[in-house]
Amino acid sequence: MTASTAAERTEQTPPPAPARPSGDPARSPLSRPGTRAVVALVVPVLLVVLWWAVTAAGLFSPVQLPSPLSVLEAGTDLAARGELGHHIAISAQRVLLGFLSGGLLGLAVGSLLGLSRWADALLAPVVGALRAVPSLAWVPLLILWLKIGEESKITLIAIGAFFPVFTTVYYALRHVDPHLVEAGRAFGYHGLRLLRTVQLPAVIPAVFSGLRLALAQAWLFLVAAELIASSMGLGFLLTDSQNNGRTDRLILAIILLAVIGKLSDALLGLVERWAVRRWA
Repeated sequence: MTASTAAERTEQTPPPAPARPSGDPARSPLSRPGTRAVVALVVPVLLVVLWWAVTAAGLFSPVQLPSPLSVLEAGTDLAARGELGHHIAISAQRVLLGFLSGGLLGLAVGSLLGLSRWADALLAPVVGALRAVPSLAWVPLLILWLKIGEESKITLIAIGAFFPVFTTVYYALRHVDPHLVEAGRAFGYHGLRLLRTVQLPAVIPAVFSGLRLALAQAWLFLVAAELIASSMGLGFLLTDSQNNGRTDRLILAIILLAVIGKLSDALLGLVERWAVRRWA
């Protein structure tokens, strides 16, 4: 074989594919469909088993910690009487309305302060001070202004949802790449069109981080909101069970708040993935 023939064969032979590192996410068992969901159930199942073992061993009295079966029976009883569905529906409605109103307002105010230096100088100290006010501190004032109807409850949840969205949008817009903004202006984009076309798409991941924090905060503020003379809802079920010594219902309410809050966060995560593919 001549040297020229060997060189031609070497040029025609494609280089070997680079070996994937051992830590490549594509080769991880968690990348298989359904595997991650199964793994996520391991810790909850272990906690339920530990809960059952502790109660079966009599380490706690039924008043202190009822068994998983007792909590399940309490939930079945409430569901059979039609009360459990009403508690879940009214709480979900309050969280949804408060989250939407607070999130939209946080997006608007965060955009205003993030884009305008004058608005930032005028309003940022006030918003920062209001952010430090505890949730329960708003309850007496909301009762005085809005009485004890749904408006006061939804307003309190909206307050809780406002600040995470405002904070993330405000700081994200303050750090948008200035070259990207200048490119948008070069194409004739200004004002709201520049915000909608260039700046907000650039901060989509940060916006959804704020929205997910706001949704979690809305569920936290729900319990405080349902302290305002409420007769329905998971927060009411929680406090009513405490007053009546029904620890089984109390734990049921905590579990439902955790599960429904996680499901709502998962749904928002699906919207986030779609929005990132669409705009970011």
